[in-house]
Amino acid sequence: MEKIKIIDLFCGAGGKTLGFVDDRFCGNFESIFAVDSDKSAIETYNKNFKHKGILAEIEEILTSGVSIPQADVVIGGPPCQGFSLLNRNRKEDLRRALWQPYLEIVEASGALCFVMENVPALLKSIEFENITNQAQKIGFSIKSGVLTAADYGVPQLRKRAFVIGWKANKLMPPLFPPTPTHAAPEKNSTLPKWPTVKEAIGDLAPPVGTSIRDVPPPYDLQFGRNPTELSLKRYKAVPPGGNRFDLQRNAPEITPNCWLKKKSGGTDLFGRMWWDRPSPTIRTEFFKPEKGRYLHPAQDRPITHREGARLMGFPDDFVFEGSKIEIAKQIGNAVPPRLAGAVARCLFDMLKKSK
Repeated sequence: MEKIKIIDLFCGAGGKTLGFVDDRFCGNFESIFAVDSDKSAIETYNKNFKHKGILAEIEEILTSGVSIPQADVVIGGPPCQGFSLLNRNRKEDLRRALWQPYLEIVEASGALCFVMENVPALLKSIEFENITNQAQKIGFSIKSGVLTAADYGVPQLRKRAFVIGWKANKLMPPLFPPTPTHAAPEKNSTLPKWPTVKEAIGDLAPPVGTSIRDVPPPYDLQFGRNPTELSLKRYKAVPPGGNRFDLQRNAPEITPNCWLKKKSGGTDLFGRMWWDRPSPTIRTEFFKPEKGRYLHPAQDRPITHREGARLMGFPDDFVFEGSKIEIAKQIGNAVPPRLAGAVARCLFDMLKKSK
């Protein structure tokens, strides 16, 4: 069977594309068209894939006369900030509406199916109802669900919503959600246990500098911050699995006043990862421990960019372009390739059976 043609909208650095086209994850697809508005992300995408992505806003693709190629599958994750719990007060966020040009390109491409990925809150929004209604109008049936990345071999407890659309008059329904390949340690399962932080990054030596170095992978991204003496003391006050509340108890004299006044709240802030568990969700500022549970399990520092990339499941031979902040954004915004690969295999089985 020849390669199945995909279009990747909002492609970012290419985590979704990698999951679909790389034999390590699926490999039965080829990318023929990709778009993103982030310059450094497109530079990363173009460094890693044969077909080059286009730097543009998705609306520009529809109005600029660019020819939409015919494809079998459209994949993409319209920016999720409008649905995010971290952005709950911005009800009129225009990023919510980007599913509309996404579906216009799905229709123009003649695709038989599509995959839309977003934060879990999408599935409880009025926009999801609108997406479903519009998809049905252009001939698609819909399945949706929330997948946990660790269930598919990613060392990270990331949860993402997936919406699968398929032409019911041409295809059999997909077997979605994909069958998990891994299981939580507490489950009585014959599947391998969730991969852990130690399995993902335990072999890496500590960072030796604070800038990108001209060395081979994996150490090209194994750089850290340059903490102040005060920050270093704060890191040391957090025990394995601890968080800002341990800092408050162990060293109140160096705890920020705003944390001392806040006696409750999330337990991941300024938290230290566990060796024997998957990591929490890797977001775009994972190099800042004040943003989440991003302290190294055993060393008094935040995780490095290489460690963030590995916890997302990117192979060491995947090349990132851009500044440190831009690369971190690409990593945190990506779909883990192994998770994308599980969805890709689900679609491949549907297309193979139907053909």
